[in-house]
This record gives sequence, structure tokens and C-alpha cells, in this order.
Amino acid sequence: MEEPQQPAEEAEAAGGRLALRFQRAFLAGRRLAEFPWQDLEEILKDSGDPSSLLAILQKHESVGAEPLDELYEALRDVLTAEESTHCYKNYLLPSGDAITLCESVAIISRGTTGLVTWDAGLYLAEWAFENSEVFGNRNILELGSGIGLTGIAICKTSFPQAYTFSDHHQCVLQQLSENIRLNGFLLEPEAGCHGALEWKNQKVELAGVQAPNITVAELDWNCVTATQLSAFRADVVIAADVVYDPELTQSFIAVLRKLSTCKDNEKLPDVYIAFTIRNPDTYRHFQSELDKFGIRWQVVPGPQKNLFPYDRHATITILKLLV
Repeated sequence: MEEPQQPAEEAEAAGGRLALRFQRAFLAGRRLAEFPWQDLEEILKDSGDPSSLLAILQKHESVGAEPLDELYEALRDVLTAEESTHCYKNYLLPSGDAITLCESVAIISRGTTGLVTWDAGLYLAEWAFENSEVFGNRNILELGSGIGLTGIAICKTSFPQAYTFSDHHQCVLQQLSENIRLNGFLLEPEAGCHGALEWKNQKVELAGVQAPNITVAELDWNCVTATQLSAFRADVVIAADVVYDPELTQSFIAVLRKLSTCKDNEKLPDVYIAFTIRNPDTYRHFQSELDKFGIRWQVVPGPQKNLFPYDRHATITILKLLV
């Protein structure tokens, strides 16, 4: 029978988990106020030994090798550089791999909110890690992909057969394509069958597994037709944080209704949408609009493990929509 873990070992394990949270927050470029300082304070109170802080910091710095001087020099250059309009953030995956994204430093940039990663996208990616069977060897269509965090995470960990990223804003599409390339997928521009420029990937191996066929498509929810949506042949449709105002809600539901008329496919796609409930009235409005058009919905249990740094006090929900 295995002996119970000793208090000292428990404290060390807790310190290791906390160090990883600090590391994830640092790599993702979170604000200092969002680091888990309160948890650190609790550990220090419980231990009664300030030296435990040093142990946590040493664990945070140790990666099996001496820290590189170049890393600190690069950090110095970043801190002393003139203000930039963009930055690079890193998100660690369960496999130890990472996603690197070029993101805007402003929430609203170039007339869009799509150039930053939002909490619901991180939450949906965590859920995808724990439900890889939903995506494995299937055709996925993402609506409102933004700069690509959720889709890149799914492509790297769940290995779908094909993945279509889509958005409408030209700056977002350009940055999305660059981020996909930045994470090891090879994209080449070509004329799209949907009347817009598309980027499709060349076949590459990723982690020893054949990478999915990736497409980046311009998709205007107000203009797309049922025939165009049917051409994606999607088994699964996902979206994150795309119904934060009534106008977007109407456009999104219009797309869902067109999806429900896609008779060419053998079966209608599964639809999952994640969003942060900032205003309960907006959430209730979305639900009432779904009910109005006969789109059934059910709340899906969220991820069990928190891997990405985001506001843990935020109310984030995943709905499965039955179109």
C-alpha cells in the first residue's frame, strides 16, 4: 500500500503546480495583476517559512538546464523597446508543446476585437483537450476564428481530418494565416471556391501524425448561402465569443438556420459554442432567439482541468446546439 504523501512533499507539489501557473501566465503575457499572487500568499502563510518562496522561484526557473543569457537579454530588449502595436504570446499544451501567437496589444485594434485571444476561446480549447473524440478524424468548421488559438490547439492535439478557420475582417484573416504558419502548418494562397481568397495547407507531419487539411476562408455571415456552407462538409461546427451583442446574435443564428438546410451531407453537424456571460440579459436573449427558431440547446459540462491563464472568476459556458 502506498504511503500517504508527507506534508513537506505536499507543499513541494503545491509549489510546483503554482510555479507552472506563474510560468503559463508569464508566457501568455498576462497582466501582473492576473498572476496567482493570492495563492502564493496562502502557500507562504501555510508554510510559515519565507524560504518556500525561493523554492518556488527556483522551480519556476529550472527547466533541466541553466537559464540562457540570451533569454534575459531578449527580455531586456522587450522591456526597453518602444511601445508596439503587437506582441507574441505562448500557450503551453498538455503535451509540453506550445502555441505561439502574434496578438494585438489593444482589445480593439483596426476596427475589430478579433486580433486578441479571448477567454472563451481558451476555455473551449481546454474542453477540446478532454473531448478529443469530438474532433478526431472529422471535418471541423470554426466560425469567427479570430487569430486562431482554439483551432490551432485542436489541430495540434485532436488531429481532425480537416479544419476550416473562418472570419470576415481582412486584418484578422491575414494575422490568422500568419499564426497558423508560425505554428508549423504550411499555407499557400489560392482562389477560394466560396468567392473569396483562401489559404490551404500543404500536407505536413505534426508530432509524427499527418496534419489535417487546413483552410482559412473569408466568411461573411450575412451573405453566405446554405450551398456555400454545405460545401465545407463539416461534421462539427464550433465558435467562441461570437454572440456578445444582439446584432451578432441575429447573424450567427442566421448561419445556424442555413446549416440546418444543408441536405447534401449525410447528417447535420454537431455545433458547440463557448462564450463568456458578461451580461445575463445578452445570454438570455441568445437563448430566447434559439428557442424562437426551434434550435434546441443544452449546456455541456466544462473542462475539468485549467491549463490556460484566464479569469477564473468569469462565467464561461459551452452550449451544444442541435440544428
